[in-house]
Order: sequence, then structure tokens, then C-alpha cells
Amino acid sequence: MGTVVVGYVPKPEGEAALSKAIEEAKLRGSKLVVVNSHRGGQDFDAAAARRAEAEMESVKSKLDAAGIDHDLRQLVRGFEPAEDLISIAEANDAELIVIGLRRRSPVGKLILGSNAQRILLDAHCPVLAVKAD
Repeated sequence: MGTVVVGYVPKPEGEAALSKAIEEAKLRGSKLVVVNSHRGGQDFDAAAARRAEAEMESVKSKLDAAGIDHDLRQLVRGFEPAEDLISIAEANDAELIVIGLRRRSPVGKLILGSNAQRILLDAHCPVLAVKAD
């Protein structure tokens, strides 16, 4: 069984990535690993931790309803999200990474987000980038 890894944030681009990753995991008969990475620090206090836990419970419910084998990884290690996603994809010998991209202004389109760019350039496997509706 292969593995699909998805970077999840509780925003429209994260929801789009999760939906596409579920679809891809079903098509491939693969396990889905959902990675929710936080840098930590002063902004990640007890209230933020509780919100993140509740968000991941919602993700778990979606995955259970989809009926696919899955693993949830919520990380607060001080690393950039790109580092966490790439290292988990490598450790699981992922066949695909799915990330969400947010819409940008015409000027913003000249510069891709640093995490997305790093994942696209450094990942050992194909990366599927999806946009939110």
C-alpha cells in the first residue's frame, strides 16, 4: 500500500487540499497522512492548541466517513511547515504530496509562497498543488 501525504491548514486552501488528497488516496488505494504543522512560539498558547485539536477532530471525522486508512500528524516543533511535510513524506516513502495554494493578486502571483515553493522544489515525489474554489 502506498502513501499520500497532505499538508492541512484550517483554511479554504487546506480544505481543498484535504478533499483532493482523499480522492487521490481512494483512487490509489493508499494510506493518507494528514500533516498539520505549527511553528509554536508565543502565538501557540493553550487556546491555540485547543483550537488545533478541535480542527483535527473534524478532519478525523471526514477521514473516518471517507473510509480510508489514515494517520493524523499534528506537529509543533519549531520547524517550517515545508520541512515537516517533506520529512514526513520521505519517512513514509510517499508516492504523492498534496498542498493547497491560496489565490493571489496579480503582483502576488509573481512570488509563490515560500512553503509551497520549497515543497515543489525539494520533495522527492510528485506534488499536486490545488486551489480553493
